[in-house]
Amino acid sequence: MNVNAQSIKLKDSLNTSKDLSTLSLLKHDTKQTLKGIGHSFTRPLHWKGKDFKKLGGLLIGTMALSTLDNETNRFFERNSEDFPKGIRDFGWYFGSPQNYFIANAGLYGFGVITKNEKIRKTSVLIISSSVTSGVISSLLKGSVGRSRPNHTGDPYDFKLFSSEAGYHSFPSGHTTLSITMSHAIAKQFDNTWVKVGIYSVGAIAPISRLVDGAHWLTDIAFSAAVSIIVVDSIDKFLFKSNAYEYTRAPKKISWNLNFSANQIGLIGSF
Repeated sequence: MNVNAQSIKLKDSLNTSKDLSTLSLLKHDTKQTLKGIGHSFTRPLHWKGKDFKKLGGLLIGTMALSTLDNETNRFFERNSEDFPKGIRDFGWYFGSPQNYFIANAGLYGFGVITKNEKIRKTSVLIISSSVTSGVISSLLKGSVGRSRPNHTGDPYDFKLFSSEAGYHSFPSGHTTLSITMSHAIAKQFDNTWVKVGIYSVGAIAPISRLVDGAHWLTDIAFSAAVSIIVVDSIDKFLFKSNAYEYTRAPKKISWNLNFSANQIGLIGSF
């Protein structure tokens, strides 16, 4: 398809969107949200060998990274007094579910009022990914029962299926929501520096949780990895379903888990 044909198609799509009633847009977006959630939860049923290898790599990498948990916790504990309180507060509030969903509701509301399809699609991606990653996070928190740094100070202290908040360290709920939103929004931009800015804001909540001694490094890393995987999976599904029409920028960043003798990390390649 040539550039002129693409422009005409996009223009027709935007005009069609503007002709639809608010109720029609709400019904359409709700339907796509439910489809996205359904896709993400049923996707493991279609996994192949490489998918299980990726899961194994994530789990092995998380366990290997846990050797740095004590060291990183001591580092953030020593420097906690020098970390700006305003940024710490922002990280806590931004990653809190109630504030998070209010922010997304505002974003979606703006998309509906202006009938901006790209904003609506971004909100659908955020909410469907948040529900998926949030359920995963909640299930793991309640079953794994890992002690928080500020509770017992032992990264290997577990109390399975504990109802105590002090044993709900793994994974990090704040990180899950923060990275989900920042990754979903960053995917909509082509400019590398805009992406860096968005990811920087998204990183505030995870870092503030480390500073507050609420989570270990592996809690943060695992949560970030799962959030990115979920967002990418649902975004790919929505794009293939042709539920929304808008130009898609070439992929400028790819995420990969990297393991070596002296390096473990989630690498973003621009």
